[in-house]
Amino acid sequence: MSKRIDISDLNVYYGDFLAVQDVTMAIEPRAVTSLIGPSGCGKSTFLRTLNRMHEVIPGARVEGKAVMDGQDLYASDVDPVQVRRQVGMVFQRPNPFPTMSIADNVLAGVKLNNKRISKADAADLVEESLRGANLWNEVKDRLDRPGSSLSGGQQQRLCIARAIAVKPQVLLMDEPCSALDPISTLAIEDLISQLKDDYTIVIVTHNMQQAARVSDATAFFNIAGTGQPGRLVEMGDTATIFSSPTVAATEDYISGRFG
Repeated sequence: MSKRIDISDLNVYYGDFLAVQDVTMAIEPRAVTSLIGPSGCGKSTFLRTLNRMHEVIPGARVEGKAVMDGQDLYASDVDPVQVRRQVGMVFQRPNPFPTMSIADNVLAGVKLNNKRISKADAADLVEESLRGANLWNEVKDRLDRPGSSLSGGQQQRLCIARAIAVKPQVLLMDEPCSALDPISTLAIEDLISQLKDDYTIVIVTHNMQQAARVSDATAFFNIAGTGQPGRLVEMGDTATIFSSPTVAATEDYISGRFG
């Protein structure tokens, strides 16, 4: 089941540096929310707070709340590893484990979570996850080949299969198409549209057309002046944000006048 995430008064620090300031938003289930804005405005930092990935950087900390269906992700009794199991992540560049087979890549997260799984169940999960990532028909006859033998677009879909194999409720995607050609990008965008039936999806993208095509809601982040932290300028349904935003800075960014 996909989950709703409610963010309130979120501040993200790296040491003394405030990277994201005072973000409050609701991320709806079974929908795609895109985060747009100029480089350095905190989009990727904010994205990583949703599964506590930013904590791997020394000195990183969060103030405020991120609540997923009533569970505060930052409560003292919450295990960050459990959060990352519920909130999967797909990165900018495809990162399959190069020496592992395609099948073992799909199962990597499951095994990392110390789940014992029978051979038959593993085979079923590999097929189910690769079908979910629209990759099964392309690789079903070479599951024992290395993940690195695939094209860039296939590798990215393999990473999506790996993410959904652990049965998360939320999928985060940090510019998942920026390293891909247009045809591979289209395949990922089609896949995102299908996956939102089962997952809450949050995507960071620099591609305005992509945000307009794939997302139901769009959040515009900006830097509020020299050296200022990233702030959420406005958020709304994508059609409204792109056709009649309420803040001039949003319109300037979308139309390419700055950023």
